[in-house]
Amino acid sequence: MTRIDRRPVPPRAQWRLEQEGLPPLLARIYAGRGIAGRQELDYAFTSLLPPDTLTNTGAAAVLLADAIARQARILIVADYDCDGATACAVGLRALRAFGARVDYLVPNRFTHGYGLSPDIVDLAATMRPDLIVTVDNGIASVDGVARARRLGIATLITDHHLPGEELPVADCIVNPNLPACGFASKHLAGVGVMFYVMLALRAELRQRRWFGDGGGRQEPKLAGLLDLVALGTVADVVRLDHNNRVLVSQGLRRIRQGRLTPGLRALFRAAGRDPARASSVDLGFLIGPRINAAGRLADMSLGIECLIADDDGRAMNIAQELDALNRERREIESGMQEQALGQLAASVIQGADEGGIDAPAAVSLFDAEWHQGIVGIVAARIKERLHRPVFAFARGDENELKGSGRSIPGLHLRDALDLVAKRAPGLLSRFGGHAMAAGVTIRESDFVGFREAFAQVVDELLSPADRTRTLETDGGLEAAYFTLATARLLEAEVWGQGFPAPLFDDDFIVESQRVLKDKHLKLRLRKGTQRLEAIQFNFREAPGNRIRAAYRLAINDFNGVQTPQLLIEHLENRPG
Repeated sequence: MTRIDRRPVPPRAQWRLEQEGLPPLLARIYAGRGIAGRQELDYAFTSLLPPDTLTNTGAAAVLLADAIARQARILIVADYDCDGATACAVGLRALRAFGARVDYLVPNRFTHGYGLSPDIVDLAATMRPDLIVTVDNGIASVDGVARARRLGIATLITDHHLPGEELPVADCIVNPNLPACGFASKHLAGVGVMFYVMLALRAELRQRRWFGDGGGRQEPKLAGLLDLVALGTVADVVRLDHNNRVLVSQGLRRIRQGRLTPGLRALFRAAGRDPARASSVDLGFLIGPRINAAGRLADMSLGIECLIADDDGRAMNIAQELDALNRERREIESGMQEQALGQLAASVIQGADEGGIDAPAAVSLFDAEWHQGIVGIVAARIKERLHRPVFAFARGDENELKGSGRSIPGLHLRDALDLVAKRAPGLLSRFGGHAMAAGVTIRESDFVGFREAFAQVVDELLSPADRTRTLETDGGLEAAYFTLATARLLEAEVWGQGFPAPLFDDDFIVESQRVLKDKHLKLRLRKGTQRLEAIQFNFREAPGNRIRAAYRLAINDFNGVQTPQLLIEHLENRPG
């Protein structure tokens, strides 16, 4: 069952925002998200939290500056998702601009697994680095860092994932989630952490008179990297607190002004989207998946090469390869999703739709033919359908299964896995992740045991109220706002995880309906005297004559003609 709740709006906060010059609709929307004053919407670059408040950025800057000064070899070890790719690109572009000798290495998802493992260190050692810098990984790489130390290679860990009970003995660790770190924004993405380290490094090099008359080098403008920072931050679905909104807003502003890296420009072109109208939705649902396709199906080096390319022609060639990989990814995903639904008994799906009475607390799925790079997307799709935490598994190394999980509000997925590991020692070979997404490796023979243990833990931790999907809306939308101008106004703002895009709900009369491409419900709705076009993707069930719909106001761009359109997220029939 899905429940629609209207988000409470503090009248005083809304009034204050209106008095400070915000349009009434935006004032209402922002007040409902806890914004009490316009200063909280100040996204100027100067509003960023200072780099020296992020623990160990100063020490990291000294370590890197010393390496640059002696022309030591620096090797960035990246993660194979969009956050890792953008963090790597930010590091490469900045360090090369500072005069560093730097290269990169990204593990292959299928042969190396995640993070700075001892095997990756051995592979890195063939490139003879003096310093390894991890981006978007490393906080759990105790054995890998120890291996690097034995080989005489220094290590700098930059990460944002939650640390475990034991920290790696690295030369320096920068992570806003370190227990002793007082940094006010705990939700930086990996690319955000790396950007902060580069800001601190530039400050250190300034003190050493590395630029200008002292060193004879031109000081690079790190603001030119903000398009990459915005992409990685949105794509990693981290919480958009004020500091992250500043990063995303600044990046989007540069993209809209045409001041973006050649690779990102090429990706917008491959996606058929105009950068001048770029939004956070574009970064999360159009550009991010094309980068991620490289890590899911091939080698993330392809995504990184796109982001560091300076030649427009080379960038476009790589972007087209990434676009083709993304189309292949969608085809594989579609088949796997059908197979996953086939594994679920009709009673489970029906039970979930009717309130979860018969649905299990959690779902674990496995098929011997599933693609290891796509299981995370399948888990997300089934999670959305059932409103339950879901793990999907594929075969990894011999006798191993590698699973990717997605959670729902109310359950911290990594903490749930930690409890499973404590109750059943040896059941989990490896695990890690966030509140809403996590990965786990188990023996194939232990799949049933994991499924049962995970479901039991979730059953204990997830309250009955959390098992009902709740859509928080911003209430109804007055007739005067069903316009292209309003859609553009909303599209231009920064929305994302923890700071959701506006969602409205209203009652409508259904004047006509049809199914597009055998899977999308196209509607013509009426509210009072106003007629509106609407669409609900991946939904074919015919509604009644009267409905209540939760929807977003969007722009439909067809053959160059733009019109307002309602994107329906949920509808339910009304009597009469």
